[in-house]
Amino acid sequence: MKTFLIALLTLAVSAAVQSSDNAAANVELKFQEMEKFTDIRPANGTRAKFKERVQHNFEAFFQEMASELPAGYHWSITVTDIDLAGDVDYFIGGAGNPIRVIKEIHSPAIKFSHVLLDHEGEEVVSAEEKLRDMGFMQSVRSVNENDPFRYEKQMLTDWFQKEIEPTVNDYAKMQSKVSH
Repeated sequence: MKTFLIALLTLAVSAAVQSSDNAAANVELKFQEMEKFTDIRPANGTRAKFKERVQHNFEAFFQEMASELPAGYHWSITVTDIDLAGDVDYFIGGAGNPIRVIKEIHSPAIKFSHVLLDHEGEEVVSAEEKLRDMGFMQSVRSVNENDPFRYEKQMLTDWFQKEIEPTVNDYAKMQSKVSH
């Protein structure tokens, strides 16, 4: 009986994970010539490890946004530049310990191109995006001060909610009218 309950619970959990994976668009994210990006300098640690951290976090941001898109969609994104919020100051930390100083003058920015295809391969939207959040110090809604790249995440989330979600909703309405 105990084995049966464990098997049943495992099946339920795996079904929930699979259904949530199926509810998201497939994301293909590329970083083009990261060594030329405006600012992905680490305040501490190695440049290679910081670059990996940046990639991992931005992949998570785009995957999170893709989870809001219809199943079967494919979103291809090529990031061509990132300018992280703040600037690395090599003198303020003393003893040669650089720190990233966040001031309004150093707003986050990202440049990328993207193409979103529906489940039949039809283009829903494609564009070259140049985002910069000049009011990032006033608009962050994250309560977690330790949230890595919270300013960049908020900028991307705001853009997605204002630009992509309405476009996808309008496209879905148009498609439902055509199919009737």
